[in-house]
Amino acid sequence: MSVNLDKCWLNHIHIDHSIQSYAFSTETNLSKTLEQELTHFFAAEKVQDSKEAQLFFEMKPLANLGEEGFRMEQKENQIIITAATSKGWLYGFYHLLRLFSQGKPVVELESIPDNRFRMVNHWDNMDGSIERGYAGDSIFFRDNQFREDWDRVREYARLLASVSINALTINNVNVHQVETYLIREPLLSQVAKAAEIFRSYGIKLFLSINYAAPIEMGELTTADPLDETVQAWWQQAADTIYAKISDFGGFVVKADSENRPGPFTYGRNHADGANMLGRAIAPYQGVVFWRCFVYDNHQDWRNRTIDRARAAYDHFAPLDGEFLDNVVLQIKNGPMDFQVREAVSPLFGALKKTNQILEFQITQEYTGQQKHIFYLVPLWKEVLDFDTHAEGEGSTIQKVLNRYPEHPSLNGITAVTNVGLDNNWTGHKLSQANFYGFGRLGWDASLTAEEILEEWIAGTFTLDDAAKEVLKEIMMTSRYVYEEYTSPLGIGWMVEPNHHYGPNIDGYEYSMWGTYHFSDRNGLGVDRTVATGTGYTSQYYPENFEKYEHIETCPDELLLFFHHVPYTHVLKSGKTVIQHIYDTHFVGVEAVKGYQEKWESLKGQLAEEDYENVRLRLIEQMRCATEWRDQVNTYYYRKSGVVDEKNRIIYP
Repeated sequence: MSVNLDKCWLNHIHIDHSIQSYAFSTETNLSKTLEQELTHFFAAEKVQDSKEAQLFFEMKPLANLGEEGFRMEQKENQIIITAATSKGWLYGFYHLLRLFSQGKPVVELESIPDNRFRMVNHWDNMDGSIERGYAGDSIFFRDNQFREDWDRVREYARLLASVSINALTINNVNVHQVETYLIREPLLSQVAKAAEIFRSYGIKLFLSINYAAPIEMGELTTADPLDETVQAWWQQAADTIYAKISDFGGFVVKADSENRPGPFTYGRNHADGANMLGRAIAPYQGVVFWRCFVYDNHQDWRNRTIDRARAAYDHFAPLDGEFLDNVVLQIKNGPMDFQVREAVSPLFGALKKTNQILEFQITQEYTGQQKHIFYLVPLWKEVLDFDTHAEGEGSTIQKVLNRYPEHPSLNGITAVTNVGLDNNWTGHKLSQANFYGFGRLGWDASLTAEEILEEWIAGTFTLDDAAKEVLKEIMMTSRYVYEEYTSPLGIGWMVEPNHHYGPNIDGYEYSMWGTYHFSDRNGLGVDRTVATGTGYTSQYYPENFEKYEHIETCPDELLLFFHHVPYTHVLKSGKTVIQHIYDTHFVGVEAVKGYQEKWESLKGQLAEEDYENVRLRLIEQMRCATEWRDQVNTYYYRKSGVVDEKNRIIYP
């Protein structure tokens, strides 16, 4: 039989077990939310009470499970979920449903999250638009007010909890003037209403704030963090917020970046700015997430010594240990900006005395904007498994997050979310897998990309085994296919400025944003070596420095990120760089054509709405991939003058 849990990720669950009733083995009541989930589940299943199987919840203060962990076991006809809190019960129940969706038996296990914070950042604007949003308008705002569709917000909270997300911001990190008023009445009462809904699912609500809010709101003429009037202003703001929302999570701040105001204006550093806010909310156990996406975005393209990739490390590594205990540095997975392929940020492992959180991007700003299939989990796994060598071999990013500072309590992962008002939340049906996968990795970083994908497929579609394999093959290869028909060998960026969709090889080449490929008649790539370039490679520990510094040892997939090489440079594959460019762009387009054929083979096993949703987007992906192939190959033929050795037409 099947159960439809509305817009939860657990819809269309095929149950191979017969849970017929549930009971309580202690006097402790379930939270109202869990009671609702259980009632909904059993009502949807039309299950009648019997003694065939029973689901029990036990509450015990088990230190090893913490606040969110749970133990699950089966004894004869009883399934028992044990936790120290009702939040642990809720996560245990959702895990049980995941097992059912896959037809897996209940086995004895203890499960605790790998990351304290598992958070999503919305980039929703008060006018209802979403910056880098590809699934409709905001579920929270329109016309500079809250939408007040609280049922939709509750559905979303349920969706988040089902994949163990425990924190979120609801507004854009690029905070415009109108959004500054979220921290005051009358909008603060609406924020409190949202916080109440998310609280019922174990989720803390945060707000993105404008660092210059005292000026933006017309009350002060300065935002200097060392000015006592500024400090008092933020203390009063914190008092006002916490009087309304006692468990308010805190602030997310983008400062001194991309024209956003910050402490640099006053000759202060980022520790000065972050700590000022941290002190204001510390009495309430509030947390400040301070983004490390800080760089000079008014660069002179003529000056090849300036390197945007260096910026985060240069700004923050010298400040290690100077941030308050309730300040967390939020670091993007790479030093540039969510490219299909870039190096891992060297700040991870460099910061040993500072709370830190890893930032991913679920919304596909540079990776097809939820018009193209791109399963992001393999990329994220590469990042989490990357060895920093901070404490010798095996110092992966996930271990760094759990190890630094000495007693970490605030570390974790966050991501720019990809949801909107679209009926399926994400616009592209298959983009749901990225949202689901982010939540699952946040809880258990040891899961493989394939395991997560299998879970999502089983909980989302009703497919026979052959069809599941077809869908898995499409999803698991999608990152590499997208990479093949877009920018080669780690160079990135060759996109239309502003909206970042579709090819424009020189779109940023002579701009102020510092995202260049330096293609000339002889070669292409960015020299980031110590020997002859910007010196970025020196920000890594010796093992990675040696690997990236030298062309001979640099992985081909990152070659152009670290080196400027001739078109005739021979890759480890045996191909020249120019032939690699030609070949991969043709291969990528053919792979998308293959996706169309594979997707057609699934017709009849999918709901018509889901089938059409992906079919139409594959038409657009094919069109765009072809445009990428022809523009990139034509561009490099004209630059290099080297003819494709396979004699394909690569220019009009």
